[in-house]
Amino acid sequence: MKKILHIVSSPRGGASMSIQLGNAVVSKIQETYPESIVKEKNLAQHPFPHLEEVHLNAFFTPAESRSAENLAAIQHSDEAIAELQEADIIVIGVPFYNFGVPSTLKAWVDHIARAGVTFQYTEQGPQGLITGKKVYLAVASGGIYSDGPMQAYDFATPYLKGVLGFLGMTDVTVFRAEGASIPVVKDTALEKGIESILIA
Repeated sequence: MKKILHIVSSPRGGASMSIQLGNAVVSKIQETYPESIVKEKNLAQHPFPHLEEVHLNAFFTPAESRSAENLAAIQHSDEAIAELQEADIIVIGVPFYNFGVPSTLKAWVDHIARAGVTFQYTEQGPQGLITGKKVYLAVASGGIYSDGPMQAYDFATPYLKGVLGFLGMTDVTVFRAEGASIPVVKDTALEKGIESILIA
């Protein structure tokens, strides 16, 4: 049995290609591990606040010294980190927004990246503390960014692979439904993305 955490970041509901692709990834995982438990975190419906002074103050205040305000400010972060630590497999839906990730997904990342909690600095350099996880990125885009002339404009997948790897989640696989706005390929973009799903 596996515990699956499915991160949804698109606000488009059933029309979202990243949600459909992410759901397909989750279904394939469930086929491989039939008794798996899925927890969905919908960042579009329940967005994380962008980091403000109150959050940063709470992050850097020792746990034993946190005020009621600190505890309220840090609640989103603590819950998100606990969900990551509990999960065996993380599936993240990634719609392309202006060559990057949606601000809702970036806000979630900002709340899970905490010095001394999910990573630490050592004499040998930074060390990620969220380890032993398998991550799948379900990436949807209007153009084609996996190769060709637009590949350099993909700032979403390198960013997520980089920041997740920094936190210790280095086993990351990317599935793509791309070309959703290109006439010659849009009708089969999602189908090809789903067909590419292979769960190791």
